[in-house]
Amino acid sequence: MPASFAELTGLTVSVDRVAFMPHLDAPPDKPFPFAYFLSIHNRSAETVTIRGRKWVVTDVAGETIVVEADGVVGKTPRLEPGESFSYNSYHVISVDSAAEGAFIGITEAGQPVVVKIPRFEMHAPESE
Repeated sequence: MPASFAELTGLTVSVDRVAFMPHLDAPPDKPFPFAYFLSIHNRSAETVTIRGRKWVVTDVAGETIVVEADGVVGKTPRLEPGESFSYNSYHVISVDSAAEGAFIGITEAGQPVVVKIPRFEMHAPESE
């Protein structure tokens, strides 16, 4: 039976910045890359290791893409109480879209935890 995931009071995510980055690689069908800068903050009394992530990206046309993967940018950050982990990555879009998701982790005591990634919007540049 799978363990249930709990939210851990004090474990939060902040969206520090979202920016259109036209120089990043993007496929022709999704030509607009947006870099996002996130921080995971552990203000709880527990040590937490982040083991995975899930993203849900939905565009204004209603198309939804779900991305699940192990780690965070190839790492499994271990956050002691009071520590934070910051990183950046990017999504590619074709029309205005919004992203949200969650990080999945585990405490040193073995309790699976989940922390939500706040929703952020990406607005495709207007064609001239």
